[in-house]
Amino acid sequence: MVLRNMKPKIILVPYPAQGHVTPMFHLALAFLRHHNDFEPVIVTPEHIHRKIHSLYEPNNGISFVPICDGLEADEPRNFFSINFAMENNMPAHLERIILSFGGRGGVACVVVDVLASWAVDVARRLGVQVAGFWPAMHATFNLIAAIPEMVQQGLITEFGQIQPITIKAEELPWLIGNPTARKFRFSFWVRVMSRCSSLPYLLFNSFDPSEPSLQLHQQMPRFTNIPQVLLLGPLTSLVGMTKNPSFWDEDITCLSWLDKQQPGSVSYVSFGSWFGPDIGDDIIRELALGLKGTKRPFLWVLNNSSKVLNAFNEVDVALGKVVSWSPQREVLRHEAIGCYLTHCGWNSIMEAIEECAKPLLCCPIAGDQFVNCRYVVKVWGIGERMERMRREEVERGVRSVMEGEGVEEMKRRMVELKERVLCSERVSRAKDCLADFAHQISINFN
Repeated sequence: MVLRNMKPKIILVPYPAQGHVTPMFHLALAFLRHHNDFEPVIVTPEHIHRKIHSLYEPNNGISFVPICDGLEADEPRNFFSINFAMENNMPAHLERIILSFGGRGGVACVVVDVLASWAVDVARRLGVQVAGFWPAMHATFNLIAAIPEMVQQGLITEFGQIQPITIKAEELPWLIGNPTARKFRFSFWVRVMSRCSSLPYLLFNSFDPSEPSLQLHQQMPRFTNIPQVLLLGPLTSLVGMTKNPSFWDEDITCLSWLDKQQPGSVSYVSFGSWFGPDIGDDIIRELALGLKGTKRPFLWVLNNSSKVLNAFNEVDVALGKVVSWSPQREVLRHEAIGCYLTHCGWNSIMEAIEECAKPLLCCPIAGDQFVNCRYVVKVWGIGERMERMRREEVERGVRSVMEGEGVEEMKRRMVELKERVLCSERVSRAKDCLADFAHQISINFN
């Protein structure tokens, strides 16, 4: 652990997954570049710390501190084991980390990823200011934050099961897995919202409320105990282009492969870090055969590429390229890309809006991805949804977003959305929100 100065620290605690560490790193950079009175300190479990801390120059102003999660090295890090570690093993270690900074500038604030709400109790117990961070879309938080009122008004049961109304069950982030898993996830979200409802600040990696609301959310009761919301997104607009803290090595050979393809001819396929390695063999085969049926080149990001190779013969392999991880921003802006088949994770959606003026083909899998997908398709009109992961649906979907009648309109809408998201007025408002937050925690600390 290397701490470089006596400035007050802002400790940032992300949920231990790629899609949460990256936006938290962007938040740290935003503090560093716009409010250099603090030293950002990012705290991650040891297995993540080993992967990311060496990626950055020692003088970049951000400290990376490991925390013990108490899990065995070979133990799978899934939702359930991570939750156990956060609730039972990590609090005592974070408390020691915070106390260790007492003689080195102190801790001005702990910024906690809402999914890592365990750290809220630690900060409060030590009398340290604490704020929440939601790395996803504002609308998905509103959905989850409305849990108490949805239960009270009979929209869902006390176990999170949906009552017979027009909201689709799949859009509730806790309805994943078997009944036991669903109850566990629902109790997780109830606990998260209970801890975060009284936070003074909640920082969002999302745009301002001028984004239209879906009818889904207009039907929901408003969550009345919401903290002060500060919309900072997209955080990349505050920090510019920077290397993301990837857990895996990027295969840059895919860029030279793209250089050899015709403009707008390639289907880019990526389901993100959380789901990519765990997609079942049947789904892999259906997706592979669907891509084969399009007779178009594809670039597919999948950690276990042998699954794909088993679904193709040697002739078919020449049609595409499979990599374990890609430099996604560079890929999305490449002229060879014709469409992006995505799971609709929020980071992926934001990167597509910022870099890719091409239609999205959406295949949401879990959590907030269904709400994100509905915005992509129904609100912004920049993509289509695949209803099932079947070869004929993959083939139909790819052809539709690359050859269909609405392709040019989707491209136009994508360019228009990018201009709205990255306009100077919106970026200025995000900077003002960050400045207000930094000013307030500085006053309270001093």
